[in-house]
Amino acid sequence: MTDRRPLLRALYDAAVAAAHPNVVLAPHLPPGPKGRVICLAAGKGAGAMAAAAERHYLDTLQLAPERLVGIATTRHGYGVPTRRIRVVEAGHPVPDEAGLKGAADTLALAGEAGPDDLLLVLLTGGGSANWIAPVDGISFAQKQAVNKALLRSGAPIGEMNIVRKHLSRIKGGRLARAGKNAAEIVTLAISDVPHDDPSAIASGPTVPDPTTLADARAIVAKYKLGIDDAVRRALDDPANESCKPDDAAFARARFELIARPKQSLDAAVKLARDSGYETIDLGADLEGEAREVAAAHARLALDARAQGRRLAILSGGELTVTVRGQGRGGPNQEYALALANLLKDTPDVSALAGDTDGADGGAGHPTDPAGALVDAATFAKMKAQGLKPQEYLDNNDATAFFEATGDLLLPGPTLTNVNDIRVILVD
Repeated sequence: MTDRRPLLRALYDAAVAAAHPNVVLAPHLPPGPKGRVICLAAGKGAGAMAAAAERHYLDTLQLAPERLVGIATTRHGYGVPTRRIRVVEAGHPVPDEAGLKGAADTLALAGEAGPDDLLLVLLTGGGSANWIAPVDGISFAQKQAVNKALLRSGAPIGEMNIVRKHLSRIKGGRLARAGKNAAEIVTLAISDVPHDDPSAIASGPTVPDPTTLADARAIVAKYKLGIDDAVRRALDDPANESCKPDDAAFARARFELIARPKQSLDAAVKLARDSGYETIDLGADLEGEAREVAAAHARLALDARAQGRRLAILSGGELTVTVRGQGRGGPNQEYALALANLLKDTPDVSALAGDTDGADGGAGHPTDPAGALVDAATFAKMKAQGLKPQEYLDNNDATAFFEATGDLLLPGPTLTNVNDIRVILVD
């Protein structure tokens, strides 16, 4: 049987490359203002976006160095060398003290913007955890606890961010409010959320928020989140309502998406077709429990195999895992493990599931896996080692399973984030 792993990895790499800041940012950067460019960036691609902005303003436009300042807060291990914009590496998915300090410094710098200055906000996925600024009455430890509870709940990212926005001094439009004296606020974002909702990307720090405190309280109740009494009081306090469209902060604010998950999925679909496969594109906005989505996709693969089709099944979006066990992993690894359990007797099917940011769940280390691969070699190792995928699924321990088979996807930090890319090849 032909080894499809090189093609699977090429499909993943094509999706990542289509959304890299080095490729997508420069054409969208606004001209230099009369005053300073104040660059505030957050997320897993924040360092790369800051470096690309520096090249544009300092090298291409020849802006005087003292007229470019800023802070880029990114995940640990995702920093890159910069000249004028300070890079802060902070915790993700669970915030840490570095993110707390980075957010405070970001708000302070936004508040210094004057009527001749451009406030340039660069966002990628991960910004919600990187910029941590609890509302009054909430401690950092309490905010961390809420984040952990949300991560374990199985809630989709949109619902998680509704809660986060109403417990923050920077999310939900509040960064725009802090920088309201700038000549212009321009936000350029790489989307990591289904349907590309601006208010959900990094929890919408510079755009109006359509959700309310009541929505946040409903999500806490829906998932039976165990939260501190201080957090409950904060979600009852009208002072913590997020910024709405009529807020003066948005009078000179502009938001633009510069990369979307669909563009990355389209790049992978094109490569699959160029490689001789019929394709099924399931879309870039899939949500749902990882193992349930895997079961539906496995049925598509088995049907195609029974029909003798040479087929590539591709999808994006962001799946979730309701954590019940004590193991390690993330949605892409759990999806791949569920496929391994369902397809273990079909050697002519191979698959990859990976997060385009280079890390799938994990402990917040840059060496965390992005996902996993599954093919005939996986099935052979399962059999030889007596591995039972269902037992690992029951313990949410996909990382241990794929460590044993040697099938973890380990690209390292990719410096962008457009959600997941999943591919099943039927030969």
